Amino acid sequence: MNTTPKTTEAGNALYGGVTNRRVTIRDLARAKQRGERWPMLTAYDALTSRIFDDAGIPVLLVGDSAANVVYGYESTVPITMDELVPLTAAVARSTKRALVVSDLPFGAYQGSPQQALEAASRFMKEGGAQAVKLEGGRAVAPQVELLVSAGVPVMGHVGLTPQSVNTLGGYRVQGRGEAAEELLKDAKELERAGAFSVVLEAVPADLAAEVTRQLSIPTIGIGAGAGTDAQVLVWQDMAGLSPRVAKFVKTYANLADTLREAASEYADEVVNGAFPAEEHTYKS
Repeated sequence: MNTTPKTTEAGNALYGGVTNRRVTIRDLARAKQRGERWPMLTAYDALTSRIFDDAGIPVLLVGDSAANVVYGYESTVPITMDELVPLTAAVARSTKRALVVSDLPFGAYQGSPQQALEAASRFMKEGGAQAVKLEGGRAVAPQVELLVSAGVPVMGHVGLTPQSVNTLGGYRVQGRGEAAEELLKDAKELERAGAFSVVLEAVPADLAAEVTRQLSIPTIGIGAGAGTDAQVLVWQDMAGLSPRVAKFVKTYANLADTLREAASEYADEVVNGAFPAEEHTYKS
């Protein structure tokens, strides 16, 4: 783990920079202006969130991907606010520096701007999130406008939007051919509505780079090539815990094997009577 402070001419960088406060959306905007790339990871619990915060990850996303990696659902659609708000609170309580963003789950914001505001209020008041993320382009611009006007920072999300997997016909690359112009329009509309950043998921690299050039707000890629301002991965995918991962995922560790070996060694020692040993035992 590299925690060496990284600096730029403009001051402390987002990744690894030393600060005694939370990262803000203004910090992200300034990073865009100076051309600084930065990482984002998902987080769902206190222990790993603290580790990522200590590692200098500037933005942590309490994603609705918790539906898959925490609750065992097949898609992100079933997860509820009651399931996601407590995870957000755990991440917010256990971090000091990272900007904590929480997904608004399916069904919590699509109905109306007012519904979106009520949902976002829960995540900020009960969960301690500093921002929320929602999926969709022009269709959710009114929601973004109301949230921002009410003081809720909003991260957009276009391209492959997992909450819409049933209408998209599966987890497919988005924005190819004539659909590229529509995706660009969606991203621009989110910026106009007041979003402070936008996630581009599973889109061709050249399109993501063009969207990044045309937007003044940061773009965050996931399966969108190297031309975006930032990158995000589900941490269990990144760390080798997920049994299956998408093409765009790079695995930086193999925690599944490490945990499996540790569990097997522990079990063997219990069965053989080697654990607990004398040094693990209290005396009267």
